[in-house]
Amino acid sequence: MKLYSLSVLYRGDPKAVLLKAAYDVSSFSFFQRSSVQEFMTFTSQLIVERSAKGSRASVKEQEYLCHVYVRNDSLAGVVIADSEYPSRVAFTLLEKVLDEFSKQVDRIEWPVGSPATIHYTALDGYLSAYQNPREADPMSKVQAELDETKIILHNTMESLLERGEKIDDLVSKSEVLGVHSKAFYKTARKQNSCCAVM
Repeated sequence: MKLYSLSVLYRGDPKAVLLKAAYDVSSFSFFQRSSVQEFMTFTSQLIVERSAKGSRASVKEQEYLCHVYVRNDSLAGVVIADSEYPSRVAFTLLEKVLDEFSKQVDRIEWPVGSPATIHYTALDGYLSAYQNPREADPMSKVQAELDETKIILHNTMESLLERGEKIDDLVSKSEVLGVHSKAFYKTARKQNSCCAVM
């Protein structure tokens, strides 16, 4: 899971204006980095221009997902990530960034702003903090813990079933258990088998 770009834009009438952006292009070849960054900026502007106000969308481009959120006040955010990155976390990040941006940067600056004139420095921090969605987002962390618990529980059930099969062998070989005890065990085993977890 990787985030490549986090951008804040203003959805103007003819064109979208890039206000501020942060990029992580370290996974690309040194000679491709500037081209990749330009393409991410172009893609972000294009997606914002073609998205309606008050909408959220995820657009797939090859193995990348572009998550866009355009607010009703024309402020927009775009996250470009790989296809494994959770959409919910990306939209949570966009909402958080846009809320913070709108409080720190005066609304008058949005239509005429540029990355050089807008003073908002939190994007790089968010881009690095959200590289691992489990650490950045509490819900993802809880979901990961639940998944781990489910795996542990499933492994425990499998080991119990293996143990149960071994107990069957032991009961049939036992000389200490009487005929009635063995019959009781077999009946109980049959009754419990109808409720087995698949």
